[in-house]
Amino acid sequence: MLSSLLTRIVVAIVLGALCGLFFPEPIARVFVTFNGVFSGFLGFLIPVLILALVAPAIADLGRGAGKWLLITAVVAYGSTICAGLMAFGTSMALFPSLLADETHDGGALSDPSEESLSSFFSIEMPPPFDIMTALLLAFCVGVGITMVRGTTLKSGLEELRDIIMLVVTRIVIPLLPVYVFGSFLSLTMNGQIGTVISTFFKVVITAFVLTIILLLLQYVIAGAIAKKNPIRLLKNMLPAYFTALGTSSSAATIPVTLQATRNNGVSEEVAGFTIPLCATIHLAGSTVKIVLFSTAVMMVTGIEIDPVQYFGFILMLGITMVAAPGVPGGAIMAAVGILQSMLGFDETAISIMIATYVAIDSIGTATNVTGDGAIAVAIDRFYKKSEDIDDDAVAEDPQPSAV
Repeated sequence: MLSSLLTRIVVAIVLGALCGLFFPEPIARVFVTFNGVFSGFLGFLIPVLILALVAPAIADLGRGAGKWLLITAVVAYGSTICAGLMAFGTSMALFPSLLADETHDGGALSDPSEESLSSFFSIEMPPPFDIMTALLLAFCVGVGITMVRGTTLKSGLEELRDIIMLVVTRIVIPLLPVYVFGSFLSLTMNGQIGTVISTFFKVVITAFVLTIILLLLQYVIAGAIAKKNPIRLLKNMLPAYFTALGTSSSAATIPVTLQATRNNGVSEEVAGFTIPLCATIHLAGSTVKIVLFSTAVMMVTGIEIDPVQYFGFILMLGITMVAAPGVPGGAIMAAVGILQSMLGFDETAISIMIATYVAIDSIGTATNVTGDGAIAVAIDRFYKKSEDIDDDAVAEDPQPSAV
């Protein structure tokens, strides 16, 4: 299933970019309209999906669920911060020479939303609750079930999970290639890809290379922890990488990421809570892009870079972007506030950041979701090891003698 999906996603990306060169606008607007409706449906479904997957997965973990949630959150945040620091060090080492001849007056790039193709109509599909509410509710309900040892609510959540996964497998995944095609068709016809590459070509290349290095490091570490081949682990995650490359949304890619993670031998209960959780809080790839492009913008527009201040910006960035992956381009929108308040970005600098980030948003998103798989592999290893220790303790003393 995943290999077939991977092929369709790659074909959709190529066809979207090519068709954007000659498609008439009315036909293109049909796909833009479809993408708007499909994106709205995903926005409605994702919070429910997170609740339906995370809550029963936490309940399956048992009494130690809270510990594993905390460990996963700390690992995800640490990974995001390390990625930001790596990107900052790279930009400070390379950009002074790479961008020495670059100048920018702020007029070449604008907010891509101003030039986007419009859809024929839109349908409002408000979600029952937002992503952060879904996460908090899933945590509380899942941990609560482990404390009261409830079975009725747990069974209900498991049935909800089965229903949501049926919707995902029968509706969402089959339509993903069409959504990906429409996304790349729109980007090409809007001229955003060409404009960004011609203006910040060196930064784009640096971002792509650095995200690949980041993924290799993540999987080398995860492979060492789990005692598995890191290249094979990374290869199994390629369907998730290319799906995210097309959707530009970590949350929308959750179903594919889940299956790819299971193919890496991660248990159902661990995959069930690490992937939805990391899709919301683990933004290593997005952080790399924001750091690289923000430092590049600061250099070419003459904004002074204070390393200490920028370190604080990275720490805050890891917190600010939580729950942003629910929407394509959500990370940069969430970061706009601290770009202005902490780095002194004006409207011109913000418009450059939005244009450059959104046009190649998928690179960071694909890195995010692929890195989620590495965290899941590591957490699964720790979880299984702790389970083995608990089993050994029970075997040694199954019935403590009475005093």
